[in-house]
Amino acid sequence: MYHSEDFVEDGLSYHAYDSVYLKGRQPPGAGMEGNANYENEIARQHLASMIPKEVIEFLLYFQKAINENNVPELQIIYESGFDKLSEEFFRQESWPEPDLVAPIVENDKIFLILYKELYYRYLYSKVGKSMIGQQREESYYNYCDIFNYILAGDYETGSASPGPVSLQLPNQWLWDIIDEFIYQYQAFNQYRCRVFNQPGKNEAEFAYLSESPAWNVMSVLNVLHSLIDVSNINRQLEIYNSGGDPESVAGDYGLIPLYKNLGYFSLIGLLRLQCLFGDYYQAIKVLDSVDFNKKSTYSRVAACQVTTYYYVGFAYMMMRRYQDAIRSFCNILLFIQRHKHMFQARNYQQDMMLKMNDQMYNLLAICLVLHPMPIDESVDSQLQEKCSDKIRKMQSRDFNEASVEFEHSFAFACPKFLRPSCAVPEPGTRGIDLNREPYNLQLKVFQEEVNQQYILPTIRSYLKLYTSMSMGKLADFLNVSEDDLKSHLLCYKHKINNRVWLKGAGGLSGEFQSNSELDFFIDNDMIHIADTKVSRRYGDYFIHQINKFTELHNTLKQLPK
Repeated sequence: MYHSEDFVEDGLSYHAYDSVYLKGRQPPGAGMEGNANYENEIARQHLASMIPKEVIEFLLYFQKAINENNVPELQIIYESGFDKLSEEFFRQESWPEPDLVAPIVENDKIFLILYKELYYRYLYSKVGKSMIGQQREESYYNYCDIFNYILAGDYETGSASPGPVSLQLPNQWLWDIIDEFIYQYQAFNQYRCRVFNQPGKNEAEFAYLSESPAWNVMSVLNVLHSLIDVSNINRQLEIYNSGGDPESVAGDYGLIPLYKNLGYFSLIGLLRLQCLFGDYYQAIKVLDSVDFNKKSTYSRVAACQVTTYYYVGFAYMMMRRYQDAIRSFCNILLFIQRHKHMFQARNYQQDMMLKMNDQMYNLLAICLVLHPMPIDESVDSQLQEKCSDKIRKMQSRDFNEASVEFEHSFAFACPKFLRPSCAVPEPGTRGIDLNREPYNLQLKVFQEEVNQQYILPTIRSYLKLYTSMSMGKLADFLNVSEDDLKSHLLCYKHKINNRVWLKGAGGLSGEFQSNSELDFFIDNDMIHIADTKVSRRYGDYFIHQINKFTELHNTLKQLPK
């Protein structure tokens, strides 16, 4: 097992284990004089001398774990070993280039494509925006190699595979492959738009990107749909939700964890992509087979859970299904509170999850201002701690102040929207900010909804003070005509009624409901208000807690002293 200090296998340190692992290999150069392989071995030793010994030992052990499909060891190597060596040896630089690693692992092609996936991901995390188009393209073609191997054939021999491959990887790595694949598509799209926005600054890169076929949106979608289809994941989820055995419909590929997990993670990848494109209906439609009320093995990957609920909640918010959005955000924020230990490691992925946590509190604040309703007390406490000032400004009667705060909160919390494709700009159009265009479009849609509702919190605050009042009196309070007031009251009635998901799979289904704390009706010129808020029954809560404490006390008394 790999640890930070050394490798341990059956009680031996890696250095003892190394002699076993290399058993049967000849010493460098032995019996190779006059042989063509001799020069290759000398070259391998030269390249190896450029890489720290600890890293070489790690790579060899990593290769062995992959070849033996040792998933527990791979999980330790992937989740801790790689990060620790990165911190120790590669804090200011990238990992060794794949060409340097290839001779060390004897050109093991399967290991190399997986190593490249980690290599380019680490490169993105370190240099990010400064990567050139060729590096981004190389990473894309490596992903093509990975998915071609998984989906279509034997990468090592180049022949078509008669069935699923035998490769096994930890669930966390499988999720990160899909997540990073979409992130790099997003980053390439934005990079290409930045280059196209800067006429004359880098003509060579402009020409290169104009001709590059890499990261085409159709190829990205094709990969995700292929993984979903080959795993038969939608059918498996339907049977699972109905209480049946999903393995009965899984097929040869779907029975294998590699394909089953990649299929499910690809569904979440499609959800994310559709949100980035602004197609929120299709984003929720993708998850028709997923029942969020049922626990599954996929919930063990915390990053997948957080990403799913973030994009589901955001899509619901943009579709004006505020109750569903609030429920989604509260569920995942409560999950994060209860599993803080899963978010303690400080690496770039965990930093992204923590940022997403802050984004969801901002989105929850927006939803609650537009559609007030009771939420979990612990989530509400955190919300007030993080966003109380923002909520106050969004509820302000000063339209300009509220509008500015809504825009700032939206800009911080929304995903980075994309154009589905970034074509070469026509002559004379270069210089237009192509990256801002999708965001500006989504912001415009959001602002239109906010503008329709800006006066509703004020109306709500007055209605809470009365059980009945005349139309004229409320119109005077608001400084509007009675005709305008009727329009605002109709708008209020319309906005407090949302389609709400009730149960089962299919997030687009549901019934129209109102969860407002008050309701009203108009009789001639009189407004009659009813408080619909039900007082919380604290007695039941305390009785339940007392019973739990009594049960725990009795259990402890029975334990041997």
